[in-house]
Amino acid sequence: MADISKGERRTGLVNGFAAYGMWGLVPLFWPLLKPAGSMEILAHRMVWSLVFVAAALVFVRRWAWAGELLRQPRRLALVTVAAAVITVNWGVYIWAVNAGHVVEASLGYFINPLVTIAMGVLLLKERLRPAQWAAVGVGFTAVVVLAVGYGQPPWISLVLAFSFATYGLVKKKVNLGGVESLAAETAIQFLPALGYLLWLVGHGESSFVDDGAGHAALLASTGIVTAVPLVCFGAAAIRVPLSTLGLLQYLAPVFQFLLGILYFHEAMPAERWAGFVLVWLALALLTWDALRTAHRTARALAAAPLPRPAAPVTETPASQV
Repeated sequence: MADISKGERRTGLVNGFAAYGMWGLVPLFWPLLKPAGSMEILAHRMVWSLVFVAAALVFVRRWAWAGELLRQPRRLALVTVAAAVITVNWGVYIWAVNAGHVVEASLGYFINPLVTIAMGVLLLKERLRPAQWAAVGVGFTAVVVLAVGYGQPPWISLVLAFSFATYGLVKKKVNLGGVESLAAETAIQFLPALGYLLWLVGHGESSFVDDGAGHAALLASTGIVTAVPLVCFGAAAIRVPLSTLGLLQYLAPVFQFLLGILYFHEAMPAERWAGFVLVWLALALLTWDALRTAHRTARALAAAPLPRPAAPVTETPASQV
């Protein structure tokens, strides 16, 4: 990151704001697709995402990764798991928005960092700093408070948080770029999704066929709505520090939360406010701890003695091979 110019960082920030802004405003899009049901919307999202991403990869001629992936059964199995988990995430999110649960959906992405940390402890045996333990404890208390307020656990939030945290964990092990990963996952989703859409057509229940060209175009645009923020995120990830991306990620649930209250006019009783305040307190602890740790690491690196220069060699540098 030190070699990136100010102009490049500015470009990265613009792309980061664009990516998380689009993800935050996407609840405005899914209701436009009615009368299509959540399952039909989900299937169209899978099919058209593959079409859009495949066209982009053909244009930039980036296909070498596909052959390598097919020769690695373990990575291919992990991509299949990622495809299954993100299918659950997408499906629940679309249903939640169109069923009037935008605020609860936003909560899922607020608590996602806490779930990711908890999974790191349970599955990867990671050790937490005291502030991280405190944040996880406050987050757990928030879920209990919200469960009391809802009269049941906030299952939409929990499914979204756990599915997305699992997705992130699997993608970390697969180690594919964002666009390539989406192409691989939607390729796995494609045939079941297309089969379901053809079944709807055969039973006369396809809104894509029955509700006009405008509605069909909106359903087809789900591929663009899925892929464009991901492209912007990829452009941001290589230009801005990880700590900055960590802060930008809160934009999406903040926008979703505000839309739920101000645009969709969802109820926010006192106990729900209490739960959200506790979640925000937990996130504030996490952010403070992450920034403090990053600052300490930067100071330690700055204070470390410079390595002695190596003896000259006569081999051709790799960059000139």
